[in-house]
Order: sequence, then structure tokens, then C-alpha cells
Amino acid sequence: MKAALPVAVAGPRRPDDRLLGSRMRYARISGQAAICVVTAALLSCAPSEPPAGGQPAGTGETAAEPAAGARRQQDGDEREAILARRREEMVEEQIRQRDVRDARVLDAMLRVERHRFVPEAIRHEAYDDRPLPIGEGQTISQPYIVAKMTELAGIEPGEKVLEIGTGSGYQAAILGELAAEVYTIEIIEQLGERARALLEELGYRNIHCRVGDGYAGWPEHAPFDAIVVTAAPAEVPKPLIDQLAENGRLVIPVGDFYQELQVLIRQGGEVRLERIFGVRFVPMTGKARERR
Repeated sequence: MKAALPVAVAGPRRPDDRLLGSRMRYARISGQAAICVVTAALLSCAPSEPPAGGQPAGTGETAAEPAAGARRQQDGDEREAILARRREEMVEEQIRQRDVRDARVLDAMLRVERHRFVPEAIRHEAYDDRPLPIGEGQTISQPYIVAKMTELAGIEPGEKVLEIGTGSGYQAAILGELAAEVYTIEIIEQLGERARALLEELGYRNIHCRVGDGYAGWPEHAPFDAIVVTAAPAEVPKPLIDQLAENGRLVIPVGDFYQELQVLIRQGGEVRLERIFGVRFVPMTGKARERR
């Protein structure tokens, strides 16, 4: 008889010590990770310390916003400096070096920012030696012409001036730098209201704007020491001559295709005419057009 082989009897299985140790270490690591996640979440919710000298985080401006604002301010200052230099060049090269000599006129041309009176899209052209479109088929006059007509008007401090054709408001602003009171009329409502708003924004309290036909002048405020007309009628409107004060000066372009800049001076009940040079202005509309 063969001897019986020993038989292993199954009993309760004892876990392997190495496996048990690995699981315990894993549990500890997982627990630590969970603690880290929870801690990070709590820290992200907690109020942070405000930066030194700054605003508490999460309550408005970020650190980048003040820097961006400073850059915008710097860019704006640089643009204004460039425009100021171009304005100085305009006065020196386009006006002074020609035949405009009145120091008060030159100072006014330096002070008034022409770029404020042209559309944003062509603001970089504001100090060019030419007229520019301002909408509604109208233009802002060449800087030299504005200066020359202002000098010819001979405006003294304390005087009252009438302007026919407000347009952009630029000529009115130049007159406002020199006269005590300026009355200006624009026949195109959109231009007149835009110029009124801009002149008020710029602080010209001595300029009074009205929308209407300038052919008949502004008799309620006559007589005027000077009248400046920035659109050309076929002939000089008689109501404007009638509204001149003694020694008053009327500066006006006259003509149809060929136009001439004229100065009419009222003295001793008579009107003396001076012919200056040929010009090209937009035609005067309203009643002046009916009389062509």
C-alpha cells in the first residue's frame, strides 16, 4: 500500500504583509492629497491681503488696468503735443511768412485748436494748408484765409462782430478770441447745432449762435463793428451794409464762378470798397441764391 500524500487543509487566508503595507501607504497619500485639495479650495475662497499701496484684490481694478490707463494718457499727451507743434508750424509757415502781421490774430490762430473743428477721420489733416470737408457739402476754410479775413476785419478789444456762415465754428472761435461779443448765423441746422455745442464745450461764452438765413444779418444786435461772411453771394447784401457801425468793416467774398474777397468800410455815411484778391468759397444759399 502506497503511503498517502500529505493534503493541505484550506484555512482563513492571511493577507500578504507587503500588500497590506502598500495599501496603507496609498491610503495615507490619498488622504494627504484630499487634504491638499480641500485646503487649496479654502484658500481660494479666503480674502487675500491687499497689495501694498493698492486696492484689495477682486474689488475692481486689476494691476493691468492702471498701467493701460497710464499708457492711454501718455499716448493722448503725445498726440496733443504733435498737434500743437503742427499748429505752430501752420502759423509760422502758412500765415506769418505770408502777409499776416497782426500779433493778436497770430496769437488767436495759435490758441484755437483747429483739429477740434474737423471730423475725427481727417483730424490728422487739420493743419494742412487747404480747406477740409465738414459735411453737408460745406468746408472749413484754409487757415491762411481765416487769418487774413480776420486781420482785414481789424477787430479791437470790446468790439461786437457778426459772422455769416458758422460752418464748423472755427472762424467764430478765432473771432471770439478777439472780440467782446460774436453773433454767428448758420443756415444748415445740423452744422449750426454741432458748432453751438462744440463752442459751448470749449467755453466760448461770448459767442452767440443762431440757425437761419444770414442774408438779412441779425438786426436785433446791430450795429456791428465788423462783419465777416464765409460764403459767397453774387452781390453784397444791402442789409449787411446797413448793419455796419460807423467805421465798421465788412469782409466778404463776392461772385459766382469767379469770386473776389472784398472789404467794405462805412465812414461818414459812405461806404468805401477795397478789393483784396481772388478766392473760392461755397456759395451763399437762402435768399442770396434766389437773387442770383
